[in-house]
Amino acid sequence: MRRPNAPPLSGPRFNEFISVPKVRVIDENGENIGVMLTAEAIEQAAEVGLDLVEVSPNADPPVCKFLDVGKFKYEAQKKANLARKTQKTQEIKEIKMRPNIDNHDYDVKMKKIHSFIGEGDKVKVTLRFRGRELAHGQLGMQLLERVQADTAEIAKIEQHPRMEGRQMLMVLAPR
Repeated sequence: MRRPNAPPLSGPRFNEFISVPKVRVIDENGENIGVMLTAEAIEQAAEVGLDLVEVSPNADPPVCKFLDVGKFKYEAQKKANLARKTQKTQEIKEIKMRPNIDNHDYDVKMKKIHSFIGEGDKVKVTLRFRGRELAHGQLGMQLLERVQADTAEIAKIEQHPRMEGRQMLMVLAPR
């Protein structure tokens, strides 16, 4: 349990936890009062029934506002949660093929690649070789070049085709 006089563990410094001697003060209406001693600013904030909260600690002198510290922290938390909720994370989707894929199967895989890239995701195209197919690496390279040509207008190559054991890999990213 925290002591009431302990400095804040996270968030902005406020009232007696502001350690600088002078601060630039902005009142509750958003008007710039000017530079004054920290103790004097804390007294003025208390008269209005608010806290002196450091909003820009890196400025010279630091900028402080007359605010309710609990409300300020709550609104900052809400803003951070909203930003986290609206951001889109980019996923890597995988499409697996074989070197001797049929035309219709290839078209189905290409539709899927187009939809993944349209959603803003990266696509990892994996080409699996089995048995004697491994001796014909040029067929796999031709297939990946065909994929590259078919997606040229919507995707760029992030990782060029390379062999990794018995499979050939290529990564496409949206333009």
